[in-house]
Amino acid sequence: MNSSSFDTVTFESSADKAIIDNLIKYAIAPRPICFASTIDAAGNVNLSPFSYFNLMSHQPPICVFSPLRRMRDGSTKHTLDNIQEVNEVVINIVNYAMVQQQSLASTEYGKEVNEFDKSGFTPIPSLHVRPPRVAESPVQLECRVREVIALSDEPGAGNLVIAEVLYMHVHRELLHKNNTIKQEELDLVARLGGDWYCRVTNENLFIVPKPLRSLGIGVDQLPESIRLSKVLTGNHLGLLANVESLPVVEQASQEDKYLNYLRLNFQQDSPQMTKKVHEYAAQLLDTEQLDKAWQVLLSL
Repeated sequence: MNSSSFDTVTFESSADKAIIDNLIKYAIAPRPICFASTIDAAGNVNLSPFSYFNLMSHQPPICVFSPLRRMRDGSTKHTLDNIQEVNEVVINIVNYAMVQQQSLASTEYGKEVNEFDKSGFTPIPSLHVRPPRVAESPVQLECRVREVIALSDEPGAGNLVIAEVLYMHVHRELLHKNNTIKQEELDLVARLGGDWYCRVTNENLFIVPKPLRSLGIGVDQLPESIRLSKVLTGNHLGLLANVESLPVVEQASQEDKYLNYLRLNFQQDSPQMTKKVHEYAAQLLDTEQLDKAWQVLLSL
């Protein structure tokens, strides 16, 4: 699709702070949830969720999350205060079975209040760090905090907590025999904007084939009739372009009953024939039949 067909509204971060602060949380999503358990020097435990969070490195394994300063007065949150006293944290991954209790733990209780008690979660000892783990969490990451980077001291400013994973605990029933995760059984949730969450269920999981280790031909090398199709989407073109070279027509395509039906009924109407063939190819691509889709498209 030509970029000129997109109508956009532009906001400047320095001039439209309030608008961007609201919109960006809807746009940069879904975000995984860092359900962080921390402890202060006196032994007071805190449990709080943060959605500004992700994995940033494999070797060493590093997660980064960001407790923001409170919007009302710029003060810091108990999680950050605890980390500055005891540089350890457990990141407990959140699934659907615990999402409401996780949300309850985000309540701004006083520092002396243990959110494990308020939210009803079960604390269990960690192996290497002082903060407890959440037993109900399907995956628990014991971390040492390497560094905290304060982005500013203004309300809403982030504090990047760089946490190195020391131990990873996974509920046994979520592991295959080869120690890979059963992705469809994790039942993860993620944050969107406002009060919105999303749930990663088996019904909405899908696979995107990795690009070839050798070079795919790219969308620019697709035949013009395919590249400029009014039927095929950008996702379809991306799939078609992930081949090392243009396929050649095989005899089997000449025996496709539906293609033969299209040839018989639309041979005098080239634009309609192209539309029907592209619709057929789109259906094949949507059902992961890439090779057959190519044969259909090359039949024109």
